[in-house]
Amino acid sequence: MLDSSGALHRDGVMRLATARDEIEPLRDPAVRANGAYLSVLLLARTVVRVGGIEPVTPEILENMFAVDFDHLQRLYERLNASGEVVGTVTCPGCGDAFDVDLSAIEDGGLGG
Repeated sequence: MLDSSGALHRDGVMRLATARDEIEPLRDPAVRANGAYLSVLLLARTVVRVGGIEPVTPEILENMFAVDFDHLQRLYERLNASGEVVGTVTCPGCGDAFDVDLSAIEDGGLGG
């Protein structure tokens, strides 16, 4: 994602959604007027950080390139779907990236 100053942000943090995260945006007048806006509000509630940008507001998401927004939507769906949840992690020691089954993490290990 490019921010308003032109800095590129390639990492971030998204937490698992709660029932409240999925219910509250349905009450928003913007969602009632345009159902597609639901995705913006869901991501604004669950994306904790993008690069150095924190908090991630609906306005920030609205100004993302479509490909970046689509990536976040797909990530949201993967993280919050029932079944296997796989994430890519990077070893802080050697820098190698590898996939991990995040559904095995217990006790809210993905919380923001």
